[in-house]
Amino acid sequence: MNHSNKKKQFYDLTPDKVLHGVDQAGFLTTGEYFQLNSYENRVFDIHLEPDDNPKELRNRLITKFYRPERWSLDAIMDEHNFLNELRQEGIPAVAPIKQKNGKTVSSSEGIFMALFPKIWGRLPQELNQEQFKKIGRTLARIHNIGEQKIAENRPSLTVREYGWPALDILHDRVAVEVWNRYEDAAVAILEHLEEVLDESQYLRIHGDCHKGNLLLTDFKDLPQDFLFVDFDDFCNGPPAQDFWMLFSGDSEESRFEQEWILSGYEELRSFDDRQLDLMLPLRGLRIIHYAAWIARRWDDPSFPNLFPQFQDYSYWAQETESLEKIAWSL
Repeated sequence: MNHSNKKKQFYDLTPDKVLHGVDQAGFLTTGEYFQLNSYENRVFDIHLEPDDNPKELRNRLITKFYRPERWSLDAIMDEHNFLNELRQEGIPAVAPIKQKNGKTVSSSEGIFMALFPKIWGRLPQELNQEQFKKIGRTLARIHNIGEQKIAENRPSLTVREYGWPALDILHDRVAVEVWNRYEDAAVAILEHLEEVLDESQYLRIHGDCHKGNLLLTDFKDLPQDFLFVDFDDFCNGPPAQDFWMLFSGDSEESRFEQEWILSGYEELRSFDDRQLDLMLPLRGLRIIHYAAWIARRWDDPSFPNLFPQFQDYSYWAQETESLEKIAWSL
């Protein structure tokens, strides 16, 4: 199946196709399902027949259809292998389920599909000091596993992979009135990162580590622990990338959060203070890369509806100001 046909299949996933994929993977469904929020992939909460499936699944599983051509099978397996390494070390992570083919990935409608156990959890609206320290300890344990080897089929968080190609794409997207300012600020940030990023210090990281990807949940062996979810942006990168999105912007509260998370982290793993200097320019890199991601996905019928402001001058003026603020501080 060629790329355009795969994309059409992905955009047109129907309930029958989703449920058929799960049935073919070896699990009997009831026909009831809910589509979950996911911009990049198609993710579904599937109900299972109680008497015909493993009891530990508690009659539910999560089905993930990967966006075609984003990740190779080897890249997906790098993610799955890392999740299994975490679980084997007792670190709370949602590892994929083996399917009827004996693997954690199958192909349905020409699209890679993975299954995960349904986990019930929540993130409290307000986290206290001890909870932030617990997040730090869990993140340290993840990084301790992450440094043991490199994900050979995943990208590295570098300017050459995440920065310059993104800026090239945005040339025809940024409002013409602010393009020169946007480009000047972006170039300053990217050139700074080229100077300060040290790839010899890279390890396997979550890559998209923000509070929306944390759940406070109950495991029988690890009660009331924080679960890091959604490793879809899993990559090789600097430890700093897994910190800065956990903080509440530039507020005074953010400084306390940073202190508490690092306090927990350093109980189990040393932290190089030079990583703190990377957090702000890495935020700039994300702004650039995120905008390019929207541009790359614009032919997905859902994206113009999800991001209607993407073509407005006001959106790009605000993005430009954010980049300039970062560039001037470097």
